[in-house]
Amino acid sequence: MGDVVSGVFHVAARGRVYLVGAGPGDPELLTVRAHRLVASARVLAYDELVAPSILALAPPDAERIAVGRRKGSCPEAPSIHPAVLARALAGHDVVRLKGGDPMIFGRGGEEAEQLAALRVPFEIVPGVSAALGAAASAGIPLTHRDAAASVAFVTAHRKHDASADELAARVPREGTVVLYMGLATLRETARALVAAGRAPSTPAAVVSHATLPTQREVVADLATIADAAFAANLEAPALVIVGDVVARRCPPSAALAALSARAL
Repeated sequence: MGDVVSGVFHVAARGRVYLVGAGPGDPELLTVRAHRLVASARVLAYDELVAPSILALAPPDAERIAVGRRKGSCPEAPSIHPAVLARALAGHDVVRLKGGDPMIFGRGGEEAEQLAALRVPFEIVPGVSAALGAAASAGIPLTHRDAAASVAFVTAHRKHDASADELAARVPREGTVVLYMGLATLRETARALVAAGRAPSTPAAVVSHATLPTQREVVADLATIADAAFAANLEAPALVIVGDVVARRCPPSAALAALSARAL
């Protein structure tokens, strides 16, 4: 892109793209850096899962562009939305907001590769991942000295014809497993995890709308977690946490109630 003035070709300066983690939902969990970028954004491109309360932090006159896709609903779409590229190539800085952390199932790596190939300057701003937010808000430790020494983040959304059995075969048989986008396929995924070696009695939890006022969760075991989630009519977005750490659950509200009781 460029223009010719007095016989001299001028190349337009390219804008910077900020790949920003919006955290798990609650605007109070934004990083200071993310908050500053959103509050000063002139162009804000955001995922569908970014909470309205976070979008409201942007200046009223900022251009807002909805570019997100849930559950990989457009698997063949380009890594970078054309509108984001167009603004950056025209010299505008763009704040690209992504739910959770941009580098954990947020296509941040793919977008960074494309931006680098096009020589568009960019910055990656980490965010509190959905897994960390869901676990903390539900009082579930993802690791515990007496329960789990490792944690695996796994997407339950399968590409093409991959089966739940193939997914389960790649999941460690010990430690904590956090399934992203796992609500729709929870029944078959739970069965596959049991077939791959997890005990049916393994504790499991589903956390819906983590960190938001609408958060709800159910706790059961692998054998019954799908039925429990269905009976509770939990809604996406939701994360599934599997492992002995779920039995160590200590909801923050329960802890506060216990402290209040002791004080009486």
